[in-house]
Amino acid sequence: MFDATIVHAPKDGVVRVFGPGGPHTAFIKAGKAFEAQTGKKVEVVFGPECKWTKDAQKGADLIFGSSEQSMTAFLETYKFVESKNVEPLYIRRTVIVAQKGNPKKINGFADLLNPGTSVIVTEGKGVYNTSGTGVWEDVAGRLGSLDDVKKLRSNIVSFEKGSGASFKAFKKLGADAWITWIHWPIDNPQVAEYVEIEPERRIHRVTNIVISPAADPETNEFVSFIKSEKGAEIFASEGWTK
Repeated sequence: MFDATIVHAPKDGVVRVFGPGGPHTAFIKAGKAFEAQTGKKVEVVFGPECKWTKDAQKGADLIFGSSEQSMTAFLETYKFVESKNVEPLYIRRTVIVAQKGNPKKINGFADLLNPGTSVIVTEGKGVYNTSGTGVWEDVAGRLGSLDDVKKLRSNIVSFEKGSGASFKAFKKLGADAWITWIHWPIDNPQVAEYVEIEPERRIHRVTNIVISPAADPETNEFVSFIKSEKGAEIFASEGWTK
């Protein structure tokens, strides 16, 4: 997605933050709290990268990722930032999302292996940057059992590009389960609830940031706020921990 014709010039008095859906809810909450505390404006743009890449190449003060592998992919496009300056901030866990009321009575990962259980998973399919890539396989194969991977795979009814698309498919298909990150059911309690994955299978991935060297000076203040005790409380409310 790199466009060599775009001139990176982010200084405009607004802290412009770009990244994928998922971590965005915590960044938006933090941005509003920072604005209320300092009067300095933060704008968070999120979603599929194709929708914001040109604006980010031109005006991003800060880019956030939803995992280390997703940030590594971003570095291929946003050449004004470097890997050495990427900072992991918080980490979150995988959970099983069930339909509201958990009609299938799912209690843990083992229930996803039962015949007839319909499961949604997220995959980048080699063309989409998402933190969900390979997570279902990581969880299923965690104990070194090929049979577990085979059984889960046979129950997958849809491989979706990105968590947003996965959530839509989960609702549309009425699937029994979706393997994803804790912040999704936290932010959508009206339609979903979650079941913890057994600790020995649980996967964690981070949200991380990288600041443009040409960023508005307020960007460093915002990052300090995110890393503060208040910022940690905001991220914890979305399922992120240190």
